[in-house]
Amino acid sequence: MFEDWSSFAVEVVEAVEAVEAVDSINAVAAIDLHVEVDTADGRRIGLERALRAAIRSGRLAPGTPLPSTRGLAAELGFARGTVTSAYDQLVAEGFLIARQGAATRVAELPGSVARDGSGSAPALARPRFDLSPGLPDVSAFPTAAWLRSTRRVLTTAAPVDVHGAGDPQGRLELRTTLAEHLGRTRGVLTTPDRIVITSGFYQSLGLLGSVLAETAGVRAVAMENPGHDTYRDVVRRTGHTIVPLPVDAAGARLERLADPAVGAVVLTPAHQYPTGVPLRPARRHEVCAWARASGGLIVEDDYDGEFRYDRRPIGALQGMAPEHVAYCGSVSKTLGPGLRLAWLALPRHLVEPVVRAKLHADWHTQGLGQLVLADLLARHDYDRHVRAMRLNYRRRRTHLIRRLTTEHPWAGAEFTGVPAGLHVLLTLPPNAPTEPELLSRAAAHGIALRGVRNLWHNAQAPTQGVLIGFAAPPLHTWPAAVEALTAVLGER
Repeated sequence: MFEDWSSFAVEVVEAVEAVEAVDSINAVAAIDLHVEVDTADGRRIGLERALRAAIRSGRLAPGTPLPSTRGLAAELGFARGTVTSAYDQLVAEGFLIARQGAATRVAELPGSVARDGSGSAPALARPRFDLSPGLPDVSAFPTAAWLRSTRRVLTTAAPVDVHGAGDPQGRLELRTTLAEHLGRTRGVLTTPDRIVITSGFYQSLGLLGSVLAETAGVRAVAMENPGHDTYRDVVRRTGHTIVPLPVDAAGARLERLADPAVGAVVLTPAHQYPTGVPLRPARRHEVCAWARASGGLIVEDDYDGEFRYDRRPIGALQGMAPEHVAYCGSVSKTLGPGLRLAWLALPRHLVEPVVRAKLHADWHTQGLGQLVLADLLARHDYDRHVRAMRLNYRRRRTHLIRRLTTEHPWAGAEFTGVPAGLHVLLTLPPNAPTEPELLSRAAAHGIALRGVRNLWHNAQAPTQGVLIGFAAPPLHTWPAAVEALTAVLGER
């Protein structure tokens, strides 16, 4: 037995170093390969057949690296010369590619079966210019600040706190910094014990929908029309009927909330999606009064509330009725959607059922990212990044609007919404190409846009238009993206 923990740790480190030294010399564990060899006709022939079969079936796809001859020989208990001979034969037959100083790899064969069974390796198709709405410029991600925070977390936090199973409600460190940040920047009235960390707004909305259906008996949810079709589907899949709320220049119209069946409403009050109009003060008061009188819940999607360009961002609706609003935010528009970090600031009575639903959904959101974001917030690197991107996006939006208002060929086309967010809505007049025609034309030139027809609740969209995102292209490609878009819109 070890006398103390430190001597045990030393023994473990020495053992690991010994294993790593052996692996470095023999390259046994560098690459794992599952192969079943029938040695009835000899080991070399059996290995050749097994590798050919794996390559022909697609289990070993083109470009897959194989273990070194020394490593595979040790794994199979064969002589190294046997494996070398098998590799050489398959190289001669064109199944493998061998280069000096590099791993032997599976060759590209005519009719090779890819992972998706299509017969060729799947390619990740990206548009030349991605002008889809709602995407930030991830090339501007604050990598240096994120790395500094990551190093601090990994060197100061206990490994079990970083890599162990986490709290379904989320890391206290992140909930604490978020409560301060949201109160200071968005006017949200909350405390750490009323915040739940999720893996994106998609999950936040799904958790709320499930809780409302299972514990509150809500069966109908009102949502803006037009609005995000994906999130309508999320609410619908949790068992709710969708009640559409028409949108005008003052935001969502609220008359249909008088229906007693409606138990919740989902709003984008700072910057309505997709029209871009904010919910006017009178309607903010009206919806809060409805929630207080009926006991209904307001779900506030503050999806890009940080980005207002003509004045200070509009404060969150949650600050007017904290016990009746579930405030939803995320880093998808500020840092990037791939981080899968989001939050809910909840009325007190919803915290426990939402945490329970989160536990059953996926237990917890990954811990390292939560701790890194908490550090980024605490040191105000997050604030600095948002301010820098706000200036960047404001300039892009001004440039885009100026070019398109002076150079598009259709009288009557208009841009709606306040100077905010990451997209503009171009409404198409009768003399313009149809929405599908314009989207097809843009795609042919490598430009990704989004139409608005699918955003309406019914099949007959009253207006046609396209959403033009101005944030996603890296800054150095932005002028070329605008030129390409202008050319597409100018085609007759």
